[in-house]
Amino acid sequence: MGTLDGRTALVTGGARGIGRGIALRLARDGALVAVFDRDPAKETVAEIEEAGGRAFAIQGELGVPGDARNLWSAFEERIGEHTDREGVDILVNNAAVAAYAHIHEVSEELYDQVFAVNAKAPFFIVKEGLSRLRDGGRIINLSSGVTKVAMPDLIAYSAAKGSIDVLTLTLAQELGSRGITVNAVAPGTVDTPIHPWIKDEERRTLAAGYSVFGRLGQPADIADVVGFLASDDSRWVTGQVIDVSGGSALAV
Repeated sequence: MGTLDGRTALVTGGARGIGRGIALRLARDGALVAVFDRDPAKETVAEIEEAGGRAFAIQGELGVPGDARNLWSAFEERIGEHTDREGVDILVNNAAVAAYAHIHEVSEELYDQVFAVNAKAPFFIVKEGLSRLRDGGRIINLSSGVTKVAMPDLIAYSAAKGSIDVLTLTLAQELGSRGITVNAVAPGTVDTPIHPWIKDEERRTLAAGYSVFGRLGQPADIADVVGFLASDDSRWVTGQVIDVSGGSALAV
């Protein structure tokens, strides 16, 4: 019997990378997982089903007007095909876009795009989802290790992720009366498509050296912590941003 049997999870950005790892982990623990992404998440759903889990895909775009309402409308259209229970128990705000640019290179258009996906979308996904999120549920946001160190070439991305930390803290206070926990995880450099530069061996070796373990993070490293935060074992943990960077920058 899985720790999440009978529960429903929604994971944004679940077609690849960390989001895919999270969807796989939650499904393995017994949750029915709605996998949302702008690209079809058929491979994620297929992998879950092949392992005996349950999942369905929702396709949509974040960072555009009405994105949160559209996401929840699509969720409600599909959920009845898989369970008689309405609503969701676990919401994972994972979808993100990176922007490698120093401040003098950041246009208003780029800034707006980064904040629309990384900060505004999670805010309104939560807002629109509050009536759908069951009491005693879980909200888990994806922050980043760049909120704790200065990364000038990621300034817009870092600022957007910093807002996630504040959102997490504030929502934990706001939703505690409903028994809902709100936490964030902050990965370091993870071997996913959001970091195309790690294909360069020299830069990959440099990035691996950030961690005290001398390797890049893997999606499962992050997903396992999310699995804990989604479970009853984390019932007394809320308002936290948990570093999941393999000890990156401990000596800085």
